[in-house]
This record gives sequence, structure tokens and C-alpha cells, in this order.
Amino acid sequence: MDVLLDSVFDTAELIPFLLLTYVVMEAIEHGFAGSAERIIARTDKSGPLVGALLGALPQCGFSAMAATLYAGRVITAGTLVAVILSTSDELIPVFMANQAHMGRLGAIIGLKMAVGLVVGVVVDLVLHALHRAGDGHPHIAELCERAHCHCGVIEDDDQARDGAHGHDHAHHAHDHSHGHSHGHDHDHGGHGRWWHILRSACIHTAEVTVFIFVITLCFGLAIEHVGQETMAAILASHPVRAVFLAALIGLIPNCGASVALAQLFLDGALATGPMLAGLLVSGGMGLLVLFRTNADTRQNVEIAAFIYLVGVTCGLLASALGIVL
Repeated sequence: MDVLLDSVFDTAELIPFLLLTYVVMEAIEHGFAGSAERIIARTDKSGPLVGALLGALPQCGFSAMAATLYAGRVITAGTLVAVILSTSDELIPVFMANQAHMGRLGAIIGLKMAVGLVVGVVVDLVLHALHRAGDGHPHIAELCERAHCHCGVIEDDDQARDGAHGHDHAHHAHDHSHGHSHGHDHDHGGHGRWWHILRSACIHTAEVTVFIFVITLCFGLAIEHVGQETMAAILASHPVRAVFLAALIGLIPNCGASVALAQLFLDGALATGPMLAGLLVSGGMGLLVLFRTNADTRQNVEIAAFIYLVGVTCGLLASALGIVL
């Protein structure tokens, strides 16, 4: 029952973020495409910085937003990576609940932000150099095709309204030629457009929410079954192996993973290197949403593997340098 309630609450927290993201994306797709392309072009360089800052906030909803925006190619791969690597997830609540020293918490968050920023910038630079950064245009329509949300209704309404406006202009011109004026004009097109945008956003949000809830519940039950004591015993078996295992635990798209890693670190059962590797990879629901929304499965696997590699590398470096937080 505890796992079920946690899954419900964790999923419910994401709904406002997902709904807002899809509303913005639908608005971009159906009315502001030109502006969106200019925004994307301007945020190519600053995206990882913004992503690292947002990810540090104690809310895993930002990683879900970033994954959705990347699936629609509204943000860059570097920005997505920066958000996931810097996402604090349940780190801050666990430290506060244990009344831990805030200096340790600040150091961990600062490291995560720095790694997210640097790696995000490097990813974007490399992809640009290899001409794999995309075409600079949003591809939100592809998400709509997969979700079957009938976004095309908006375009049909726009065409019909444009035709009706053309007829109205001709009718008004005829009236003015006879000295008549209606004095008012009814334009309900804007209301219809926003209704379709909200409807499509709700469909996307509902589909992703159900998927997240089911997966979160399954992983939550698995973590509960294994137990924190078993995790501690496995991670303490070998220092180097602990880094790889902690990063694997961090990949689990469930808040329980970051809670367990943070708690084990505070209890002294987890060294700084493995802790850093696990918490860098622990990006909330970001990767889970990415696999649900982004159609390119191979690309999703590459991103997940790359984030895992970054976490392991940083964990091994911290262990080799003897860093203690």
C-alpha cells in the first residue's frame, strides 16, 4: 500500500508539468512555429546552463518536461542531458529529513550542476561539429501522430475560418459600398484553437501519466522487495564495483532509487564516489518520459547509456582523487 500511494503521489506531481509542457508545444505547433524556430536558435548555447539551473531545483518534473521538449525537438540534446545530470530529485528532502549538514548538500548539488553544464555544452558542440544537432525546427507533429490526438482538426478549422473570413471581408465591403456597417465582428476562432490545443495536451498528458504510473509502481515494488539493507550489502562489497552498481540503481526511474542512495550515503554505507555516480544518473522520471515520448528507441538507449557513462566516470574520478563530501 505504501508503494502504491508513493507511486500515485510521484505520478500526480508530474501532471502539471506535463500538461503545461504539452500546452506550450501544441501552441508552438499551431500558431507560433516561426517564433519557436527563432527561440530554438537563440537557446542552443544557453540551453545547458538553463537546464542545469532548473534541474537543481527540488522537483523531478523538470526532467520530465525536458524529455518531452526534446522529443519534440524544442530543446537540444545537451540541454536534456544537463537537466537529467543536475536533477536533485529526492536528494534535498532526504538531507533535510536527516538534518544533515547543508554544506554537504550544497557541495553535491553544485557538483551535479557543474557536471550537467559542462557535459551539456560539450554534447551540443560535438553534435554540431558532427552535423547531428538536428535541423533547428520543432517536430511536435510527430508526437501528435503517435498519440493520435487529432491535432489536424486545428488546421482544418483554421482553413475553414480563413475561408469564412474571406467571405466576411467581401460581405463587409459590399455593405460599406451601400453605406451600411454592422458595428461588430464575432471571431470565435481563437477560442476554438485553444480548445483543440488544450484537448490535445490533455490526451498526451493522460497517455504519458498512465505509462509513468505503471512503470513507477513496478520499480517501486521491486525496490521494496530488495530492501535498503540488501542494497547496502551489495554496494559495500567492492569499492569500484559499487560505482557501477550505484549508477545502475540511479537509472531506475523511481524516486525510491535516489532516496535509497542518499540515505545510504548519510548512513555511511556509501562512499562519495558511488553516491555521486548514482545521484548524477538519477534524473527522476526524465529517461522514462523520454522512452515514452521519443520515437527513436536507439537514440533513447544512446542517451541513457551516455548518462550512465558520465555518472560512472565522475564516480571513479571522485574515488581515485579521494574526494570526501
